[in-house]
Amino acid sequence: MLTLRQMRYFDALATARHFGRAAELAHVSQPALSAQIMELEAHLGVKLVERSRAGTFLTAIGEEVLAQVRAILADVDRLEDSARQRTGTLEGRLRLGVIPTLAPYLVPHLIPYLRQRYPAIEMELKESLTERLIADLGEGRLDAVVAALPIDAEGVVTQSLFSDRFFMAIADNDRTVLMSPLTEDQVDISQLLLLEEGHCLRDQALAVCNTAGKRQLTSFGATSMATLLQMVANGMGMTLIPEIAVPSEAARNAIRIVPFAAPEPARDVGLVWRRSNPRRRDMDALAEAIVACAQRVSTRAAAEVG
Repeated sequence: MLTLRQMRYFDALATARHFGRAAELAHVSQPALSAQIMELEAHLGVKLVERSRAGTFLTAIGEEVLAQVRAILADVDRLEDSARQRTGTLEGRLRLGVIPTLAPYLVPHLIPYLRQRYPAIEMELKESLTERLIADLGEGRLDAVVAALPIDAEGVVTQSLFSDRFFMAIADNDRTVLMSPLTEDQVDISQLLLLEEGHCLRDQALAVCNTAGKRQLTSFGATSMATLLQMVANGMGMTLIPEIAVPSEAARNAIRIVPFAAPEPARDVGLVWRRSNPRRRDMDALAEAIVACAQRVSTRAAAEVG
């Protein structure tokens, strides 16, 4: 018999393209996931997955089945969401996506906050780049996304949550930056360290520093804020740091946080969900929780700036 479990495991495998990573996504053992995929193939009488040393691929019929499976799962999720709205606020599963420059700093505050106030919530989190998260949201694999606005996507609702100010992070013993607060034309763009392509914070950093002259940008790329701040602490350059990251990163790195002169650059952090999602009450409660947690972090960040 065809089961929702088989379809969810197949969806996870199609997303990860690797049995081990798919098992992690589905929160099961790899043998259990593999057995369910085999049962699905046996029930349908077709080969859905091609296994080789080069990796795991979907067959042509597998791609066709995947589209139907995801449509079915989206309908099931909508049914569950609609039924859940008849119960209390933030009860049951909530699948939340958060961009990498927010997740390490927001999630450790948000999860305890939500569990204390909404003990029936079942949180599932995914950290990824904005483009991937919005795609997952549109395909029904996430219920909401926390990202920098604006978001250019069809069929979604966005709600601004808080303004996340930018500061400049430099090594604690660096004396090349003496002026505080900084103006944008005082930033030596040749010393600017950036996240790799695809991170929205990279584009935001370049936008903030676009008046720094015509000097050649020769900085390194990095995959995380943590890596950037370690490079800064070791005297390899400077980087833009969002306010939400300041308390955590200043505590573990030998860095100095320098403010910008008014008007301070900032990014608008918002909550994004599908327009068709009936869980508006849950989205409002989630937004309130995120704002409360961000305000706590902002209060702590003030002590590190100067």
